[in-house]
Amino acid sequence: MCLGVPGKILAISDEGTLSRHGRVSFAGIVKDVNLAYVPEASVGDYVIVHVGVAISRLQEAEARQVFAYLEQMDELRELDAIRG
Repeated sequence: MCLGVPGKILAISDEGTLSRHGRVSFAGIVKDVNLAYVPEASVGDYVIVHVGVAISRLQEAEARQVFAYLEQMDELRELDAIRG
């Protein structure tokens, strides 16, 4: 199983098709991401990133839903820690 995390593209550097990179924000953490597999993506779009490579675009509503799920998982982990 692999994990893809949604992020928002903040900036794009077009140095040719194979080296297209962007700055992507993951809930405030900004990373450099390879955008070669999503040539249609532009600044402001949300993408799913796996191992530093954007593999698909997604709608903002879908990205927000994933963020909500991740927050719920963290809340469950905190609840488990309290219960001991």
